[in-house]
Amino acid sequence: MIRFKPGAPRRVPPRFLSSRVPTLAVPTALGATAVAYRLTCPLAHDDALGARLVSSAVMCGIITGLVTHVRHRLLRELRRARQVAEAAQSALLRPPPPRVDGLAAAAVHLSADPGARIGGDLYEVVATEHGVRAVIGDVRGHGLGAVRTVAAVLGSFREAAHDEAELAGVLRRLERAMARHLRERAHGGHDPAGPAQDGPPGEEFVTVLLLEILPDGGVRALNCGHPWPHLLTGARAEPLARTDPLPPLGPFPLPSELPAVVRGPLLPGDALVLHTDGVEEARNAEGRFFPLRDVLTEAAREHPLTARSVLRTVLTALLRHTAGPPKDDVALLILRNERHGGSTPAGARAPERPATTHPHPHPTSRLQSPA
Repeated sequence: MIRFKPGAPRRVPPRFLSSRVPTLAVPTALGATAVAYRLTCPLAHDDALGARLVSSAVMCGIITGLVTHVRHRLLRELRRARQVAEAAQSALLRPPPPRVDGLAAAAVHLSADPGARIGGDLYEVVATEHGVRAVIGDVRGHGLGAVRTVAAVLGSFREAAHDEAELAGVLRRLERAMARHLRERAHGGHDPAGPAQDGPPGEEFVTVLLLEILPDGGVRALNCGHPWPHLLTGARAEPLARTDPLPPLGPFPLPSELPAVVRGPLLPGDALVLHTDGVEEARNAEGRFFPLRDVLTEAAREHPLTARSVLRTVLTALLRHTAGPPKDDVALLILRNERHGGSTPAGARAPERPATTHPHPHPTSRLQSPA
């Protein structure tokens, strides 16, 4: 949009004129041809049947050329708009780097909305001075309203993950960002979804799982209504924890104490599979749920086991199970420990430690397995 200051001479930039001239050239030429034919050609004034047929054919050709030009122009604008939209979506839900501080990462997102690359699911993994931190979440609903909530949560996480020393502080920041987002929606502030939202702001929520992997392999997690990740260790798959999660962000405030689930070290070769409920709840034609744990157990037996191989195995089995794109948004994030060294001898596995909770976990002393 070109804006002019009051009282200033209105000069149109040459670049704007040069971009408009090719657009108007073809319609102008076709219009001039039609006028010239009507004014100068004798056939245009002849009432004979043959002359009328020729005149009709000429006018149909001109109109067809004009419609074709407009169609091609609209298709070019549509392709350009799609390219801009895809770039914006890729910047919002960007793929993780192949390696994050010694961890191999692989992720995928399938949107239930045809033609969209992102929906109501979110994920991110970043390396910070506090350890590798990851988030995965699921916003209630689909469409533009869900995408805007994804942007609010991811934007807050990308800052808080570096700023907050404790994982609980990151979750508090996400809660405040979600509260601001809901207030803006309640007051109708700049919401592109408009009346097509999935529900009133008071009914919107997002499930969130925060994960922290320390340099020694210790794992801490905070869960707000989200499915627990699966740990691939040895040749088996098991949930990272079985404790009840906190309520989702949005409808209820977080409790004063935020107990983090503490798990023993993620040893070299172990992998964590973070996912949204669209994976576990995917159904086949007979109404059966996707057997995620069985598929992960099969994936854990692959050699060599990589983050990409796990992702490929799960995604292939999921699409085969649903016989096409799933009905709900799906997000998968795989993190595999490829760090070398550590206190555990090569070929030996430290004794497993059950998942526990502690309101204020300490960096290393509470995360190492007993000798």
